[in-house]
Amino acid sequence: MTMSTKPVRVRYAPSPTGDFHVGGARTALFNYLFARHNGGKFILRIEDTDQKRYNPEAVEWLLNGLRYLGLDWDEGPEVGGDYGPYVQTERLSIYRQYYQQLLDQGLAYRCFATPEELEEMRRERKPKGLPTYDRRYRDYDPDQAIARADSGESHVIRIKLPVDGSITVHDVIRGDITFQNDNLEDVIIVKSDGIPTYHLANVIDDHLMDISHVLRGDEWVSSMPLHIHLYNAFGWEPPVMAHLPVILNPTGRGKMSKRESRAPDGRVLPVFVRTFEELGYLSDAMVNYMALVGWSYDDKTEIMDREELIDRFSLDRVNASPASWNYDKLDYFNGVYLRALTPEALTDLVMPYLAKAGINADRATMVKIAPFIQERLNVLSDVSNWVDFFFIDELPPYDLNLLVPKKMSLADVPPLLTAARDTLAKTEFNHDAIDAALRQSVKALGIKAGQMFQPIRIAVCGKLVAPPLFNTLEILGRETVLKRLDQAISRLEQN
Repeated sequence: MTMSTKPVRVRYAPSPTGDFHVGGARTALFNYLFARHNGGKFILRIEDTDQKRYNPEAVEWLLNGLRYLGLDWDEGPEVGGDYGPYVQTERLSIYRQYYQQLLDQGLAYRCFATPEELEEMRRERKPKGLPTYDRRYRDYDPDQAIARADSGESHVIRIKLPVDGSITVHDVIRGDITFQNDNLEDVIIVKSDGIPTYHLANVIDDHLMDISHVLRGDEWVSSMPLHIHLYNAFGWEPPVMAHLPVILNPTGRGKMSKRESRAPDGRVLPVFVRTFEELGYLSDAMVNYMALVGWSYDDKTEIMDREELIDRFSLDRVNASPASWNYDKLDYFNGVYLRALTPEALTDLVMPYLAKAGINADRATMVKIAPFIQERLNVLSDVSNWVDFFFIDELPPYDLNLLVPKKMSLADVPPLLTAARDTLAKTEFNHDAIDAALRQSVKALGIKAGQMFQPIRIAVCGKLVAPPLFNTLEILGRETVLKRLDQAISRLEQN
């Protein structure tokens, strides 16, 4: 089955056990784009049946992450809908009637195997490549099973799967996939605490919520035969299946890490959505880049806004092969979106980052600076490295050797700075006038422009990398510039 005649209804159904990983975010995005492209519904469902690993913080990380990415859901937590509840632990009474139906029809059975018995089975069967459970309770007398269960004996419920033959399942992205039934295990569908496992709850919810297409990660391919057998047991039509390509580490070797790390240059390599947000990646840049991790429009178009992505997205352009995550490419995308902002909009975005860095920035001044850092800024959190010296009275100590241009010595620098100071003290203080006056001074001294401009930059900025020099001098103002030049000259003379 490749098509569905039902209205498009897709779901993102994470288990809240940890932080919101970018792999999950990519799955949510593809579901969102598919729903919007087809005029359908995007449903958010919280699959929290694994209560041992449940983390309430994870729900907040998830919801906040989806909001940051702008992936608004049509039904689910906080917004409700006609198919709720949308949290699985609030649906336990619903599941009960369905697994009881399977028991009554002989399509599921109670299993009383102890942990010790199960471990013994694993030891014996796993080396032989056999399913680890030996189905010893598959044909156990149902009346005796009920009596043991009623007496309070611990047990689980397992689905009764075919033991021979095969099942072929169609995946929109991967085509037909055939599974041999004798490789399948009668998996647990209800745990000893009476809570359904992921597999049963997932299938029941997808059916009752009228899900038309299941778009999920590659790791669930192996669960396809079990889920289709469950649909068949209930007599339900399965949704269309599409398993998205796995995301690899930047090296292309191995799945993308579940833990954040640092690059050799010290920068953070985030994997969690909230870290991307904290570092200052724009939502539109994240969405644009993530859409291209496993999907493409035409193999050449890269920059696409949200509406263009919605208009162009289709499953037939999703690649079955794994896709590598590229931090440099993401930085490039973010830079493109940052450069499209007005100075005022960029200022509004960077002000919280400056405050967090302890910089008491003046907004009007930051608006003036903004156009000159946009070409250089990749993430918002880098802003303090570019502009901190604009908003402090005294520069922190810097290495005096940074003042020394190529083919010169430390002793050559004081006369250069003195000449620059004298020139700037009497010239009109705007970009063009500063440019003309300093270049005239360079000519008079018979040196190269860089030999004067480098020591000026270090003296007034305290660093080699800063916005364009003449714009920087104009924004700092004559008084601050002359003061910092004097301080540099004084330090050199005392050295």
